[in-house]
Amino acid sequence: MLQLSNSSTLSRLISAEESYERCRQITAKYSKTFYMGTLLMPEAKRQAIWAIYVWCRRTDELVDGPQGAFTTESTLADWEAQLESVFAGKPLDDLDVAMVDTLSRFPLDIQPFRDMIDGQRMDLQCSRYETFEDLKLYCYRVAGTVGLMSTLVMGVDPEYNTAPWRRDHPLPNPTQEAIALGIANQLTNILRDVGEDAQRGRIYIPLEDLELFNYSEEDLLNGVIDERWRALMRFQIQRALKFYREAEKGISVLNPDAKWPVWSALMLYRKILDVIAENQYDVFNRRAFVPTIRKLLCLPRAFVRSRVL
Repeated sequence: MLQLSNSSTLSRLISAEESYERCRQITAKYSKTFYMGTLLMPEAKRQAIWAIYVWCRRTDELVDGPQGAFTTESTLADWEAQLESVFAGKPLDDLDVAMVDTLSRFPLDIQPFRDMIDGQRMDLQCSRYETFEDLKLYCYRVAGTVGLMSTLVMGVDPEYNTAPWRRDHPLPNPTQEAIALGIANQLTNILRDVGEDAQRGRIYIPLEDLELFNYSEEDLLNGVIDERWRALMRFQIQRALKFYREAEKGISVLNPDAKWPVWSALMLYRKILDVIAENQYDVFNRRAFVPTIRKLLCLPRAFVRSRVL
C-alpha cells in the first residue's frame, strides 16, 4: 500500500483505502452497469478498475462536465501534468492516491492515459466527424484506451499455453480485442446519447452516414424519427455489434478471475443496444437503460461463457 507519511503534502491526503472507497462510490453512482461487472473481480483488481474509471471520468468531465464550458487547452495541459505527477508516485489530490497505489500494483503504461487526454482535445476542437475513420480515432482515444488500461489489470492466463498444441506459441496479447471493446462501448454511448449530445450542438454519428441515409444534420438536431432514422440507427447498431464480436475473441485468453467480469460487462453494455431498438430508436426523448432484473439475468449466461469459451 502507498505510504502517505513521506511528505507534508502526502500527509494531508487521505489513505489509499479511503481513496479506493471514494472511487468505488463514484463508480457505483455514475456507471451502475459497469460497477456490477467489477463486483465479480478479486478485490485488488476491482479496486484498480475503480481507480482507473474515476481517473477517466474526471478526464471526460473536463470537457463534458459542469465546468466544461471553461475548459481550454491550458486546462488539459495542467491535467496532463498532474497525470505525470501520478505516474511519478506523487498524488496531488485525494482521488490521485488510489491511482498511485494502483500503479504500484499493476504495470500500467502512461501512453493510453495521454491518448485519452488527446481525445478530450478532439472534443474541444470539433463537434462533427466527417467519416467513420475520423470517429474511430476519437473512440479509441476516449474509450479504446480504457480497454488497454483494464487489460493490464486483468492479466493474461499464464496457463493458456500449457496445452501441447500451444506450447511453442508466445502468450497471446489481446490488445486489439481490448481496444475493440472500448470502441464498442463508446459507439453504444454515442447511440444512447444522441439526443443529449444534440442539445449541446454535438453530432457524433459520421456525416457520411447521415448522407448515406438521406438524413440531415437539421433532422437530427430537430429529433426527427422516421424510416430514414430507423435505418440509420440499425446500421450504426450493426457496426457496434461488429466491434463487440471482435472483443469477444480476446476474453478467452484473460486470467480466469477476469473472464466472468469481462463477459458480464460486455453483455450488460451490449444490452443497451437492444433497448434502443425496443424503444423504436427514439434516443431523443427516451434514455435507453437496462432494467436491473435483465442485468441480473445476464450474469449466469456470462458465467457459462467464461467457462466454456
